[in-house]
Amino acid sequence: MILPVAVLDHVVVNALDRLDTVADTYRRLGFTLTPRGHHTLGSSNHLAVFGTDYLELLGVEPGPDNCTDILDWPPGLNGLVFKTFDADGVYATLHGAGLPVLPPQAFSRPVDTPSGPRDAAFRTVRLERDAVPAGRLYFCEHLTPALVWDDAVRRHPNGAVSIKRAVVAAQDPAALLTLLSRLFGNCTADGRLTAGAAHIDVVTPAALQVEFGGCMPDADGRQQFMAALMIRTASLDHTADALHAGGIANKRHGNTITVAARDAGGVTLVFGH
Repeated sequence: MILPVAVLDHVVVNALDRLDTVADTYRRLGFTLTPRGHHTLGSSNHLAVFGTDYLELLGVEPGPDNCTDILDWPPGLNGLVFKTFDADGVYATLHGAGLPVLPPQAFSRPVDTPSGPRDAAFRTVRLERDAVPAGRLYFCEHLTPALVWDDAVRRHPNGAVSIKRAVVAAQDPAALLTLLSRLFGNCTADGRLTAGAAHIDVVTPAALQVEFGGCMPDADGRQQFMAALMIRTASLDHTADALHAGGIANKRHGNTITVAARDAGGVTLVFGH
């Protein structure tokens, strides 16, 4: 059995029904956001697109037909999404291995292009809701990648170029690490999954407190939660200038700049090289 290769495709920040507010915050954080998209599943989004990955702000606009699934989750970092070029193959492999995956789901969203409107199309394979209490974990096959990775939106005033690290807090890291190892087969003993150019670290809430202190998100009684992102930037000076222009409080320490979760839509953001 050949397990999927762990390569991070994008991360999802859940804005719930406050997408306008969170999008404004991320613009003030120095990110260039795509125009609002509307999925056929009912959710809406903005993207901060980097070189080979991106950050998605996902929310729900008012309306009886709009997606309500994301409203069942807390705000903040809520999704870790891995690349696949074969959603059917990933599903067959993981389902055959007894992992709690759902069949591929297809959806799209309209995108305006210079030659007229087109549909950005996707197929995803998700783990079942209860498999990862910390948030949503799934695979994404891009059927129209050029409609996502558009050079016109890849440059950011804060210098962001890629996702370097995601941090998940868990009272029992071993349980989540066992699942990740069953999915990919390459978790390290110290709680790290290498996912392409990014790393995913699973730590205890106590370790999270030591690293981020008052900048960490509120656990709010959760045993697992997705807590922090490190964004690789081409220039910390550009990051500092963008945060100053946006009126965003931050802490600079050595080669990193940290923005508290309360000032970044519920996820701790760390900018660094």
